[in-house]
Amino acid sequence: MVSRSYSNLLDLVSGGSPTFGRERKRLPRVATVTGVLSELDDENSNSAGSDAPSSISQDRMIIVGNQLPLRAHRSDNGQWSFSWDDDSLLLQLKDGLGEDIEVIYIGCLKEEIDLSEQDDVAQTLLETYKCVPAFIPPDLFSKFYHGFCKQHLWPLFHYMLPLSPDLGGRFDRSLWQAYVSVNKIFADKVMEVISPDDDFVWVHDYHLMVLPTFLRKRFNRVKLGFFLHSPFPSSEIYRTLPVRDELLRALLNSDLIGFHTFDYARHFLSCCGRMLGLSYQSKRGYIGLEYYGRTVSIKILPVGIHIGQLQSVLDLPETESKVAELRDQFRGRTVLLGVDDMDIFKGISLKLLAMEQLLTQHPDKRGKVVLVQIANPARGRGKDVQEVQCETTATVSRINETFGRQGYKPVVLIDTPLQFYERIAYYVIAECCLVTAVRDGMNLIPYEYIICRQGNDKLDVTLGLNTLTPKKSMLVVSEFVGCSPSLSGAIRVNPWNIDSVAEAMESALIVSEAEKQLRHEKHYRYVSTHDVAYWARSFLQDLERACRDHLRRRCWGIGFGLGFRVIALDPNFRKLSVDHIVSAYKRTKSRAILLDYDGAMMLRGSICISANTEVVETLKSLCRDPKNVVFIVSGKDRKTLKEWFSSCEKLGIAAEHGYFLRPNHEVDWETCVSVPDFDWKQIAEPVMQLYTETTDGSTIETKESALVWNYQFADPDFGSCQAKELLDHLESVLANDPVSVKSGQHIVEVKPQGVNKGIIAEYLLSTMRQKGMLPDFVLCIGDDRSDEDMFEVIMSARASLSPVAEVFACTVGQKPSKAKYYLEDTTEILRMLQGLANASEQAARIFPQVSQLAVMSDSK
Repeated sequence: MVSRSYSNLLDLVSGGSPTFGRERKRLPRVATVTGVLSELDDENSNSAGSDAPSSISQDRMIIVGNQLPLRAHRSDNGQWSFSWDDDSLLLQLKDGLGEDIEVIYIGCLKEEIDLSEQDDVAQTLLETYKCVPAFIPPDLFSKFYHGFCKQHLWPLFHYMLPLSPDLGGRFDRSLWQAYVSVNKIFADKVMEVISPDDDFVWVHDYHLMVLPTFLRKRFNRVKLGFFLHSPFPSSEIYRTLPVRDELLRALLNSDLIGFHTFDYARHFLSCCGRMLGLSYQSKRGYIGLEYYGRTVSIKILPVGIHIGQLQSVLDLPETESKVAELRDQFRGRTVLLGVDDMDIFKGISLKLLAMEQLLTQHPDKRGKVVLVQIANPARGRGKDVQEVQCETTATVSRINETFGRQGYKPVVLIDTPLQFYERIAYYVIAECCLVTAVRDGMNLIPYEYIICRQGNDKLDVTLGLNTLTPKKSMLVVSEFVGCSPSLSGAIRVNPWNIDSVAEAMESALIVSEAEKQLRHEKHYRYVSTHDVAYWARSFLQDLERACRDHLRRRCWGIGFGLGFRVIALDPNFRKLSVDHIVSAYKRTKSRAILLDYDGAMMLRGSICISANTEVVETLKSLCRDPKNVVFIVSGKDRKTLKEWFSSCEKLGIAAEHGYFLRPNHEVDWETCVSVPDFDWKQIAEPVMQLYTETTDGSTIETKESALVWNYQFADPDFGSCQAKELLDHLESVLANDPVSVKSGQHIVEVKPQGVNKGIIAEYLLSTMRQKGMLPDFVLCIGDDRSDEDMFEVIMSARASLSPVAEVFACTVGQKPSKAKYYLEDTTEILRMLQGLANASEQAARIFPQVSQLAVMSDSK
């Protein structure tokens, strides 16, 4: 059922709402009691407080993945039967969530269910397994999974660019529309069962990357985690994706985003920085991205395996029999094992070439070493899979023909499906496991191998081993797989270097028994303590931490389509109403107005040679009101500001962040801070010049009181790195000088100590107080970190204000700030100031009176 609250998202990407098949009634909420609870009200779907009330007190986790952890079988009489898929990670992670947490699964079934049977099957799965199936029409599913997921996302995330039609194909927007449509269907399924105030939602993998946007739009405070099980490519690869921004923004609608390795997380953070301009911070060990007032946490933890399942299979009689069979089959020979899916990224052919090289360079290994390659069926389909199969078969045939003899095949290729216990048996008898994937998100084969090599007493007896002897194992692992950083005892290889892989195989064969035991013990200790339950438990703990401030923050949604995001800010932070401030303005008689220029009344980064005409006229009108004292407070130099605002004779100007001050046109400039000399510039400027020469795109801005190194147009990562180095360098060489070295947005600035915009606010308020003019109206507008000093002064200056004073500290844009108000952009600020100016002009026509500003000037 397509809810009305999402129609605009689908309209955006597809030009109209897609057809999902016939409409079906909503499933009842999954609860601990039977019966249908009240349905969600779609009419309220866009409100900030649209989270439906919950009648369920038990903690719940809704796990959403492409496939349900179920196996389906249709009997001869046409009846469907279902059972848990014990191999599914989504099922295994349940062990780490605790018995007190109810788990609901949402996903597709592997088998296609006829439309007439879908209602009955859905009800059965809900009641029996607490699973909610998403039934996707076959043609839509094909475009979604085999199209966008497998032709675009999967190759790109594994560093394959669509340079030709044979390499994934060109971007097809119809496939993207199908991807969004399927994600929308999954979102509807989540809405059928969610209790948004209580439930946690955990979304898995690249198939559902835009799902967080749909859920966040419907429930602004949904507790939402996402884990990516594939690699995340570098920004140079990812930026080629036409829908790159949409996917990044969708992921950022999660509260917690998980990755297997730091490399994957680093690439994601780099993409957010380069494409969205976001920065991240590490606080007490946690990495967080600030995104419209929300902190999106980043989790780095590789998934583990279900050790209990492996151990139960190791205990099976069938496993023991298979181990005995393989022991006899490979008696007197050393078994090397590879277990891989038959796809282009698993590096099977590279492994085979390395085996060929090993036998060529070491003739003594012929007849003694066997490579068993288990090739699991490919998950995708297409020409590339067929090419891998043909190449693998041809290479195996060539090696066996060259080096084989009667009773000996150097390579045993198993490309037919194996029972799980059969694969376990191969792990048990293999002396070394080889993983030569050229790119893989995680790869749990080495983990399974380590646990199986630990074995048990029965298998030790079968193999003729002393049960008291320490176990041993060897791993040769590609440095391009996610598990590699966790396995510090493995021999890491570059799979593209055939000679290196062959040498690693040789090393694994000749290493001493004691070293094999030490490496195995190290790996076993890690794998056994970092299992899938540990991974799930850790993710849930971090998700709870990431969501703990949800109820304390005010949330509302902005943006359209897949650009939707939620603003989360302090409850006291609100948009400044023009009517409200104009009303206060009219009631008051002694007003102090402090205005930043860059970013507040002119777009930051704009290239201008003069002030905006509308701004100047508005300021002149405000200055003509005798009740007003108006100051422009800017980081620009005094010469520029003097030229720009020469026509505003009564306007106060503070230049270079408050170092220079001129109360009006008739008096000379003065300095707010006493600086004996600027000798420090002779030290700082050469240092900045050094970094400018080595950082393309950076510049030095020389002011009378300060030096600013700007890297706005440099490479973001390199510029940020250089800025940190420059900051440390300057702090070191200027340690004995009376200056402060600070970093800001794309800048590093050196200026005299004590210089900040806050001193201008203090000056203005104290001057008015000394003249007996306690301000009863204070307006302060700014847009960046330097303006926070002004906000802090006026918000804590009650002693300098009238007891009935109204204070308006206003920032630009919805972001964390010491200000209590915000306006969206420079256009809204100018419109508000024009409203104040109009009020002054109306009052001047009705109540002409002596200028208070003139009185202040005359009394000096």
